Amino acid sequence: MSKRDNLYLVGLMGAGKTTVGRLLARHYGCVFYDSDHEIEARTGVKIPVIFEIEGETGFRKREEAAIADLTGLSGIVLATGGGAVLSAANRDKLKKNGVVIYLRGTPEHLHDRTRHDRNRPLLQTGNPLARLRELFSQRDPLYREVADIVVDTGRQSVAGMTRVLYDKLDLLKSGLALPDTAD
Repeated sequence: MSKRDNLYLVGLMGAGKTTVGRLLARHYGCVFYDSDHEIEARTGVKIPVIFEIEGETGFRKREEAAIADLTGLSGIVLATGGGAVLSAANRDKLKKNGVVIYLRGTPEHLHDRTRHDRNRPLLQTGNPLARLRELFSQRDPLYREVADIVVDTGRQSVAGMTRVLYDKLDLLKSGLALPDTAD
């Protein structure tokens, strides 16, 4: 299996990993997976229920098992959960087995996208924007650590973002170096 056979999307909740992942899978003729959906299918319950019963630690164990299985596949596009990079084992598997794309959104933009979504347990607080800022501060270095490509999601349309990604992925596949900036 070549690292270039798989595309893995990382980033905070609301960055567009699932939406962009589905478009990339369609474009490249790959099978699309979302690690959160995979966990729900395996357990038969929604993510908030897992958090309620097992806490974040229990969920992260399930996430690590799902990512271990999914990164063993070839020819896939995988949208990971926002916290998948917290696990060193996950970061290692993602980095070794695919091209990692970090969809980077500011906490303010992500708050706009997620503020009405009740299916995000980590944002069920009195101040979701402050929580997003905290998560961004904690996770941005980890996303950057694993990323082969960084794309800023803030002001771009999904179509614009995927065009940028197609161009960057084509450069990678041709063996050319990518510019060291986010678009």
